[in-house]
Amino acid sequence: MELILKEDVQNLGFKDDIVSVKNGYGRNFLIPQGKAVIATLSARKVLAENLKQRAFKEKSIIEAANKRAEEIKALEIKIASKVGAGDKLFGSVTNNDLAEAISTQTSEIDKKHISLPGKTIKRLGKYEAKIRLHREVSFDFPFEIIPDKKA
Repeated sequence: MELILKEDVQNLGFKDDIVSVKNGYGRNFLIPQGKAVIATLSARKVLAENLKQRAFKEKSIIEAANKRAEEIKALEIKIASKVGAGDKLFGSVTNNDLAEAISTQTSEIDKKHISLPGKTIKRLGKYEAKIRLHREVSFDFPFEIIPDKKA
């Protein structure tokens, strides 16, 4: 089932995105919560007109998102975590931990914009997170999980 999102939905998309979801998720959660509408032909035309009118304002927003993306790409993030036997972590590293690490070195970033491989990381090593600042601005961000020196 195809829906048009009325607001940002974590792990699905941003406002005004057309997304494809399972029928139950759309009919039982997204539509009743007011987070989406069915992507009918008329709804798509209205969306296209709204996006066209918003294109000029959107241009400056995209430029700001690209500038922010370059700022974040320049960072080198190493997250220290307690380690057990081998390279296995006590607990796990999530998108929230990465958002906090990035926010300490630059301006605030929301955890919903970051998606990690497998949602959580449970081992030491180098990983890449997908950061999506805007529907047209997304990039892969490399980071590393290192052992905590205090452990």
